[in-house]
Amino acid sequence: MIDHPAWPELRAAVEEIRPWQSADGSIDFDAEGAPARALVEVTLDRVVAAVEQLSPLLPYDAAYHAASVSDLRKWADSGFAVPDFLDSLLAFRPAADRADGRQHLAVFPMYTQNGNPDRNLEAVVVRMVWPEWLAELERTRYDNPLFCGITFEDFTSGYDTNSAVFFPETIAVREAPERFSWGGIFCDREAARFRRVTGAAVDTLGVELPDDLRAMVADQERCQQAFVLWDMIHDRTHSHGDLPFDPFMIKQRQPFWMYGLEELRCDLTAFREAVRLEADGFPQGRDVQFAVLFDRMFRFPVTGARVKNYDGLGGQLLFSYLHRHDVVRWTDNTLRIDWARAAEVTNQLCAEIEDLYRAGIDRPKLVHWLAAYDLVSGYLPPHPGSRWAKGPDALDLTLPPRKLVDDVLPDEFPLSMFYEALSKKLKKVIVSTQGITGTSPGSTDGTTADAGRVAA
Repeated sequence: MIDHPAWPELRAAVEEIRPWQSADGSIDFDAEGAPARALVEVTLDRVVAAVEQLSPLLPYDAAYHAASVSDLRKWADSGFAVPDFLDSLLAFRPAADRADGRQHLAVFPMYTQNGNPDRNLEAVVVRMVWPEWLAELERTRYDNPLFCGITFEDFTSGYDTNSAVFFPETIAVREAPERFSWGGIFCDREAARFRRVTGAAVDTLGVELPDDLRAMVADQERCQQAFVLWDMIHDRTHSHGDLPFDPFMIKQRQPFWMYGLEELRCDLTAFREAVRLEADGFPQGRDVQFAVLFDRMFRFPVTGARVKNYDGLGGQLLFSYLHRHDVVRWTDNTLRIDWARAAEVTNQLCAEIEDLYRAGIDRPKLVHWLAAYDLVSGYLPPHPGSRWAKGPDALDLTLPPRKLVDDVLPDEFPLSMFYEALSKKLKKVIVSTQGITGTSPGSTDGTTADAGRVAA
């Protein structure tokens, strides 16, 4: 579909509109340098015309495209006020009939998580990843009817970022629907950046990989299969177990280590299930274990800002736990991994987090937060200036728990000396993954960029 002449026209028109928009998606015609309204209307007409030309190529999405055109026109009729695309959001249902290789064209005003925080107009063409073996696992073991594994075909600049998700809650609407009907994760972007960062980390740290795992890192398609399975299990885990919650959906303030533990719990649940799948003869199970370990330990802690980076915190905790239990050893500027014990000890950490959650059912909120802090700080030394590290006597307990979140330092658990050194070595590699897809130059040939070796 992206070879159709209407697609580059659609993409170009959307790119013209995006800089005119405010953070909430509206267009302020009284602002300095604002475009003439007539110009915006003509440009929007180009978007509408392109969608109408492309829609016949995707007959299963005809109702959505009609609703999209209607919402685009209503936005123009409103004078380009804050956009409301609820009707088209409700009409877009890619999870209703998941078919491997099926394409979808989506046009929405939205922000992109880990990408653009503003609700700009975006257009994206995606392709469904739904092989029969994955569909069978979803039917029989990991029910997740809303999950969509997807890859990029093409996209506008809001996705020329680190964002690897396509979630309905990011779309501008007048009111949130009672429930969402889909959620998409780009396994090609996840796989491509995993391969690039892992390749650089392995070279930098002198890690000796088993032959089958070295072959995995060289294979984009194989990595995509691992990530789509990991994502499907991770996603469903947010609604399973004791005290589950989704950090993307929760409406209350919590210390960021609670979000870090939840994301790590879901990843380690996927790891544990992958061990079982490997035993049951699914080759993807072995690959998921490796992907979880290396993405969590090598990419997450050194990616993004250090301000309440809960994914980075989870990666730091996993590494420290494995190091404390002698599964990983950093000696003579070389990282050694005890592969024979890696699964057992990783599952042990998962069990400790689950025990924390189970006990949390009987605790007040603040007591639960403090117990979680004790678990994390038992492996990751807090910042010396932390008030939370000094215990409850250092906190103003007359305040409600949500107010005590203000006492959490932006970098409550700083990077270790190991990660400070690794961060410097992998900085260029991490930057190079912005906007990467499975077909990006260098994403399929083992290119790792210049990293060098970490020295003590």
